[in-house]
Amino acid sequence: MSGSLRLRLFAIILAPLLVISIGIGIWRVDEARDTAADLYDKSLLFTALAVSRDVALRDGDAISPETEKLLGATAGGPVRYHVYAPDGVFVTGYATPPVPVSSISSQNEAFAYFDAIDKGRAVRVLRLKYVTQIAEFSGSFTITVWQDADVREKFARALAIRAFASIAALIGTAAFLVWFGVHLGLKPLVELEEAVSRRNPEDLSPIQRAVPVETQGLVNRLNRLFAQVTNSMEAQAAFISDASHQLRNPIAGVRALGESILTAKTLKTAKERAADLVVAAARTGALAENLMTLERARAASHLAPVDRVDLNVMLADVVSATPCARAPVTFHRATTPQVVAADETMLREAVKNLIDNACVHGGETLTRIDVRLTGTPEHVTITVADDGDGVDPADFPTIRARFGQADPGQGSGLGLSITEAIAKRHGGRLALNAVARGFSATLILPRRRA
Repeated sequence: MSGSLRLRLFAIILAPLLVISIGIGIWRVDEARDTAADLYDKSLLFTALAVSRDVALRDGDAISPETEKLLGATAGGPVRYHVYAPDGVFVTGYATPPVPVSSISSQNEAFAYFDAIDKGRAVRVLRLKYVTQIAEFSGSFTITVWQDADVREKFARALAIRAFASIAALIGTAAFLVWFGVHLGLKPLVELEEAVSRRNPEDLSPIQRAVPVETQGLVNRLNRLFAQVTNSMEAQAAFISDASHQLRNPIAGVRALGESILTAKTLKTAKERAADLVVAAARTGALAENLMTLERARAASHLAPVDRVDLNVMLADVVSATPCARAPVTFHRATTPQVVAADETMLREAVKNLIDNACVHGGETLTRIDVRLTGTPEHVTITVADDGDGVDPADFPTIRARFGQADPGQGSGLGLSITEAIAKRHGGRLALNAVARGFSATLILPRRRA
């Protein structure tokens, strides 16, 4: 995901707070409505009790000034009242009480709350019944008090607005603190970026500055990347140096042969030198091709294998396509299919190099070359062995190196280097073995790359 890391962290931290705050806000609105309803219902009850007391004390003629004041401004809005005698006779108050919007549970309850419509306005009503005597009337009197429902809605909205204002203030404060904290927390990354940007492009030395634990892994990976780039650049420089050194003499020889053709005294001499030129050019071309193969194998060492290769089939084909003029090449196949994940082209080149190496360097005593395939649950091994002159184990480091040869010969000295690079590309290795007679090289490959 692209974009600002600071904004991402800010959103990740603040988003849950906003969701929680919205939930709390909705809960507070419901709580405000319930609180307003409870408060105003109790206010209606206190007003009804005050009216009933005054009616009883004054025989229904009037109510006290205190009650009048209570009726005029109870909990933020006027309250109206109506009193019925036991026989339905109007005693005092407003002429007609509101009619319930829906039926109430029982007309005989001591008191009951309900919603009603009065002159087109929604009101909240309390009907209170009590037994007393007023003037000549004795029995159950009914007192009804009511108030506009809009009053309690306004009160509930005021409570909700105050709650939302408090929540908004808290969210604003939290947002500021989160932004400040994220900015402060990312400061080491910003400083690291500035430090890296100030570096010379050729400076690939490890980053040594102190960083938080959470970014230590990133710095370690950068340092490993710097080291890999440095090694790659050094390897390329070494390859260019080796290639130019090794190609200088063959190219000079080709040029000299070409010039000698021009100065030849006779046609026969010119043809002989032309034949030598063809051979020299072929050797130079083979050397250049081996150099390119070695570099491709080395440079591609990080790539994953692309083919599933049955080594029994592949090795039989390679052996038949790579004859040796000095000795027969025999393939000893495995008793079961040996399948690996590999770059088949590179693997063919590795085995071909081992066979060519045995053929070229086997010497006069060479009578056979054996290619043997074996396998275990974890690895497969390809061994190319000959019965030729052999190699002293002390010379193994020499023949592993680029252009290294135990004795000067016709080869380029790159065969084992190429094979070893291909083995490493596949997560394997090349083992050189000292045998009683001849020489043996084993290519060991894992069935699956780690």
